[in-house]
Amino acid sequence: MSRVLLIEDELEMQNLIVDYLSNYGYKVVAFAKPKEALLFLEKESVDIIILDLMLPQMDGFDVCKEIKKRGDIPIIISSARGDIGNKIMGFELGADDYLAKPYEPRELILRIEAVLKRVLRSSGTKIGDFFIDEPNRVVKIDDYEIDFTKVEFEIFLYLIKNRGKVVSREQIIHSTSLPPDSKNRTVDMHISNIRYKIGDDSKNPKYIKSVWGIGYKFL
Repeated sequence: MSRVLLIEDELEMQNLIVDYLSNYGYKVVAFAKPKEALLFLEKESVDIIILDLMLPQMDGFDVCKEIKKRGDIPIIISSARGDIGNKIMGFELGADDYLAKPYEPRELILRIEAVLKRVLRSSGTKIGDFFIDEPNRVVKIDDYEIDFTKVEFEIFLYLIKNRGKVVSREQIIHSTSLPPDSKNRTVDMHISNIRYKIGDDSKNPKYIKSVWGIGYKFL
């Protein structure tokens, strides 16, 4: 399930886009105030951003600059400022697409799908049964995107980067964003969730093997 961040201060338009994208299987997080959206991005990851330009607090172009400082997250600008000068400025700042309002919501879906396909073709690697796009925090198996939390993604990535090696719970804690004082059972809980999401069986593991008294090994 792809995660979309919508920055749109017109609440009627915001609700329309959220409802429409949700109906197509996207998980949408929406903000009317860009500074709140930027704070959200400091803690959470998304697959794509839909960005209005006429916003309170900050101009949309300044928001675009701030987003690009945080990482190469795909951006579709959605704005009533549809003249060629604004479009050129948007693309120069790193926007992946520019959709002038008004538009049909279905067109936004098509633009999102096209941008995400381009991103996936240009990034990511295949490791065993998994396709991993680390910058965009995407993990797929058999073309199905696994809905990991931030910590689950970090643990999975750490295990797969150390595949074939036994890693302790302490190593996992210190190599991820888990609090340094996390208990072993916290790691075990996350591993259990990861196993469930990738279809692994702890009693007959295909991917993650428990190593008694130490930790885990990615096979």
